[in-house]
Amino acid sequence: MKQVTPYGTGEGKKVEVEDMFDNIAPQYDKLNRILSLKIDVLWRKKLVKMIQKDAPNTILDIATGTGDLAIELAQSIPAEITGLDLSQGMLSIADHKVNKLKLSERVKLLKGDAENLPFEDNSFDSVTVSFGARNFENLEKGLREMKRVLVNGKKMYILEFSQVEGPLRPFYLFYFKNILPKIGALISKDNRAYTYLPDSVTIFPYGDQMKQILLNCGFNSVSIHKLSMGIATIYIARK
Repeated sequence: MKQVTPYGTGEGKKVEVEDMFDNIAPQYDKLNRILSLKIDVLWRKKLVKMIQKDAPNTILDIATGTGDLAIELAQSIPAEITGLDLSQGMLSIADHKVNKLKLSERVKLLKGDAENLPFEDNSFDSVTVSFGARNFENLEKGLREMKRVLVNGKKMYILEFSQVEGPLRPFYLFYFKNILPKIGALISKDNRAYTYLPDSVTIFPYGDQMKQILLNCGFNSVSIHKLSMGIATIYIARK
C-alpha cells in the first residue's frame, strides 16, 4: 500500500504520526467537533451500541487519542477498558478527561505501538480502533496484532474514514481537500496535519478492499457498515 506521512521528513511514518498528534493535541477535540459538525460523536455512539450487544468484559481501544471512544465505552458498558496510543500529548488530555469523569478505575491508559502490542494472546473480548488504522505504518501488521490479542470467536471493530459516494461526492471532496486543511491549519497552527488527513484518507483501502485485507489477515468473517453516505465506515471482523 502506498505510504503518505504527515511531514515527509524521512524519519518514518510512526515517528511523524507521533510528532503530529503531540503537536495538535491541545486543539484536537475542538477541531474534530468543528470539522465534522459533531457527526463524529454520532458515529462513535453507533459503534458503542454495536459493541454493547457483545457484552464484553475487557476492551482494548487502539489509537485511543484523547479518549473519546474509551470514555463512551466506559459510560455505556460495564467493562474494563484499556486505551493505547503512540502520542503522550493525546494521552495526557485523555487522562485529564478520564479523571474528571471519575472513570480511572475502569479506564487504563497506556503509551504503546499498535503494531507491537504489549499484551498476551487472547487478552480482550473486544478490540476497537477509531480513526487510527490509516495512521499505522504497516496496516497488516497492526491488524494481525489486534487479532492476536482478541479472544477467539470475538470481534474487532474499526471505525475509519472512507470514500463518499453519490451526487454529493464532488462537493464533499472540495470541502475535504480545500477548506478543511485551511481551518485545521488556522486552529491547530500545524500547516501539514490537516493536509495529511485528506491525503491519508484518499489512499486508504475501504469497502470490499478493506474487507479482503481483514480476511487475508486471518479473520473469519467481516461485515461493512457505511455511515453518512460513506464518509466513514465501521468494519466488524470476527476472529
